[in-house]
Amino acid sequence: MAFAAIVDASAMVALFGRDQAENARYSQLFAQAAQEQWSLTSTWPCVTEASHLLGLPQRYAFLRWVAADAISIFPFDQDTLEGMAELMRRYTESPRTEMDLADASLVFLASDTGVTRIMTRDVRDFSRYRLADGRAFEIL
Repeated sequence: MAFAAIVDASAMVALFGRDQAENARYSQLFAQAAQEQWSLTSTWPCVTEASHLLGLPQRYAFLRWVAADAISIFPFDQDTLEGMAELMRRYTESPRTEMDLADASLVFLASDTGVTRIMTRDVRDFSRYRLADGRAFEIL
């Protein structure tokens, strides 16, 4: 089986954003993924979040990259929102931490696909999130 990884909004912002501290690291990681033909998957909430955080013209380059099938976008049914809302409630510890919809969608994606490798700059949160079966994420 080919190497597979989930892609968080933070990794996409690091790849496309200006003045991002980890731009070089993620440029290299995504280049390796392309060369080795990794299966990369994300979700629409992550694409939306990354698009919101990126400035112009990086936002346009990012959206063209997604449109060119650089990553797959996992489809969710509307009925999964109930479970995502419960995850968000469970992992939100006011006022210190809050799980957003993008993160919840990635936990659901990992549970559905079994893929636990994740490209993310959000080490603190993805180190504490667990799949329903208790497995942790492997942060790349």
